[in-house]
Amino acid sequence: MKIPNPLKILSRSKEKPKDKNGDKSKGAISTKSAEELAPIRHTLAHLLASSVLELYPDAKRTIGPAIDNGFYYDFEFTNPINDKDLGKIEERMRSLLKNWVKFTHEEVSAQTARDHFANNPYKLEMIDEIVSKGEKITLYTSGTFTDLCRGGHVDNPSKDIKPDSFKLTHIAGAYWRGDEKNKMLTRIYGLAFESKEVLEAYERMQEEAKKRDHRKLGKELDLFVLSDLVGPGLPLFTPKGTLIRDLLLDKAWSLRKKYGYEKVWIPHITKKELYIASGHWDKYKENLFHVRGASDAEFVMKPMNCPHHNQIYASKPRSYRDMPVRYTEPTTVYRDEQAGELLGLARVRSITQDDGHAYVKPDQIKQEIRNLVEIIRDFYISVGMWQEGSYYVSLSTRDSSDKYLGNPENWKIAEYALEEVAKEERLPYKRIDGEAAFYGPKLDFMFKDAIGREWQLATIQLDFVQPERFKLEYIDKDGTAKQPVMIHAAINGSVERFMAVLIEHFAGTFPFWLAPVQVKVLPITDTQKKYAQEVQDKLLESGIRSEIDTRTESLGKKIRDAKLEKIPYLIVIGEKEQKENKITLEARTKEGETKGESAILKVPELITRLISENKV
Repeated sequence: MKIPNPLKILSRSKEKPKDKNGDKSKGAISTKSAEELAPIRHTLAHLLASSVLELYPDAKRTIGPAIDNGFYYDFEFTNPINDKDLGKIEERMRSLLKNWVKFTHEEVSAQTARDHFANNPYKLEMIDEIVSKGEKITLYTSGTFTDLCRGGHVDNPSKDIKPDSFKLTHIAGAYWRGDEKNKMLTRIYGLAFESKEVLEAYERMQEEAKKRDHRKLGKELDLFVLSDLVGPGLPLFTPKGTLIRDLLLDKAWSLRKKYGYEKVWIPHITKKELYIASGHWDKYKENLFHVRGASDAEFVMKPMNCPHHNQIYASKPRSYRDMPVRYTEPTTVYRDEQAGELLGLARVRSITQDDGHAYVKPDQIKQEIRNLVEIIRDFYISVGMWQEGSYYVSLSTRDSSDKYLGNPENWKIAEYALEEVAKEERLPYKRIDGEAAFYGPKLDFMFKDAIGREWQLATIQLDFVQPERFKLEYIDKDGTAKQPVMIHAAINGSVERFMAVLIEHFAGTFPFWLAPVQVKVLPITDTQKKYAQEVQDKLLESGIRSEIDTRTESLGKKIRDAKLEKIPYLIVIGEKEQKENKITLEARTKEGETKGESAILKVPELITRLISENKV
């Protein structure tokens, strides 16, 4: 199973929604994709370099690409600069922009390029690399600034770039070529969008993201721990965090078993020969954790589960009557991600998948995919993320490159089947060439969170390649051996990453069924403790996750502490409630509210209400 990228910020809406106060800028959404904005961002990287060289003539420039939200450029400075210097660099950029009315370019010889960059060892290294590849050397000029570049700018920067649509944000260290053996450079980052309104909306989204950061909330809500002694990218889950993991995995299993999936179990290490047979070794061996024991065999920590499940399928003869054969397993895989790419739960080295593999006859492909779409739909409805406009499906297909394995005709069949199901199920899908797994096309489900970011979560992948490589078979009606088709599917995707998404999406205020503590019982004085304990016992007997706060603190203090824990319901029990054999139920506040719902209920009414709400 290929793990998708952790986070993609995409823009699809063509409208800028109005907020409650009528200020359109507060909800401004980019109408352009990262690809469409790349020429603006690339041009601004040139403008940044030009401004830096005017202010710091002894600085040496290196490279400056466009990135998803803006641009950066790396420099070697004689004297260090810091974030306080960004204001004057940005001011110089806007001043120069007025006179940048066009880009010109020329193809030059290697010697001409070397002469131009004679005092810059970084550019000379790049020139040598271009020559070694037999590629053309081109110089691009705007204003008085010339740089080594392949192109991709706007035609008229002064006209095509609004001076208030970009902003320098911060400085960071970056090794030349990303190699820690090389010199440390200074990287200057900038944001850039098509307008001031979109830039400001993005910045507000980033501020909101900081408040929702799952690393911050995960610590505050006691969900997971990151330990230097255990190692980066290897999170440890507390009882509350483990409860959420189990609830998510149990929900996915409850949906899968309705469609005939059976649980299996596989070990966490394997001989490397398994991945040589599957085709993963050549592509991923550098990203694996290698293990050696007393024997001569070389083992690795498993980076995916499908080759193991293939061995279970191949362990005995199969008939067409057995098909489909369906396996599922929530299990952890291990990948040696670069330390700089690790991010809380969103990017880890121990990745837990609710993985599933179905082996089907060719005529069963479409129905099996429909089943999986139904499972995914039901799962994401349960967490409130399956709403019109809040998700779409990426139909990832192959391109013309040679990075894919298998028969092109089988690829056509697989891509056609996925697209037909997407149409029949009325999924909002986009066809994206070149994003398929090396063994087959896939449907990746992209979900938008509460602040507009889009995450790649569930996936369905269709695979003719591995059954062929492992010589998997079933005996068909006519007595001949046929090759099954393999369908990979993950519902949560990576459980760790999905938890990061949920924590930030809900800002820690999980749906009732997912909340680690669903109810907190608060007796006002010691006199009500006995009755409060009776209520607590009945909640626990009914399967409601409840705690009781019997501390000798004021009611106000208890309520404030419970709200910080983001507990869905508080039950307040005072003298009146005890006398009438009732409780006061206080719901947590929703966004924009100062006070949550309040109700006085008899205990049986309370239990009925909470049990009903706990069903998903």
